[in-house]
Amino acid sequence: MEIDYSDFSKVDIRAGTIIRAEEFPEARNPSYKIWVDFGPEIGERKSSAQVTHYYDLGDLVGKQVAAVINFPAKQIGPFMSECLVLGFPNEAGEVVLISPSHEVPNGGKLF
Repeated sequence: MEIDYSDFSKVDIRAGTIIRAEEFPEARNPSYKIWVDFGPEIGERKSSAQVTHYYDLGDLVGKQVAAVINFPAKQIGPFMSECLVLGFPNEAGEVVLISPSHEVPNGGKLF
């Protein structure tokens, strides 16, 4: 299915830096709670991320990631997710986060 650029431009994908990460034992699948700084214009948003296979909590803090910031908030157990951090599955379905290859300003929009 092809889309045109106007469809793509509706999805607001931004760069942000993970500033906090915690265990999420209440999640159905192994997950972390993460807080991402998207810069002064957007601010901080939180998300649940099923990235426990490749990432330890300490490895996540300071990592830049890409996330969709214009989906509505979603309740995940007792936690309200405010953005969708993006990744690709490996052969086994484990998530590998999308990160810029060089540091970029938080809040930078993907185009």
